[in-house]
Amino acid sequence: MLTTFGLITPVTAGIALVIALVIFGPGKLPDLGKALGKGIKEFKSATEDEKPEEVKEIKEVKTVKIEKE
Repeated sequence: MLTTFGLITPVTAGIALVIALVIFGPGKLPDLGKALGKGIKEFKSATEDEKPEEVKEIKEVKTVKIEKE
């Protein structure tokens, strides 16, 4: 029995690889893989949440009691 990862089965991945080899040829495939990996890496770094700035210390607030005459 074949294990599926989402909608992509090993058979589907193999067919996609063969089609990619036919379209791009074996010489261009490594370059495409590098470009795809670089793009994913840049996307991840761009979408990561930046560390929030340190919370500034709040100064003590003094209350003044106002008396009515």
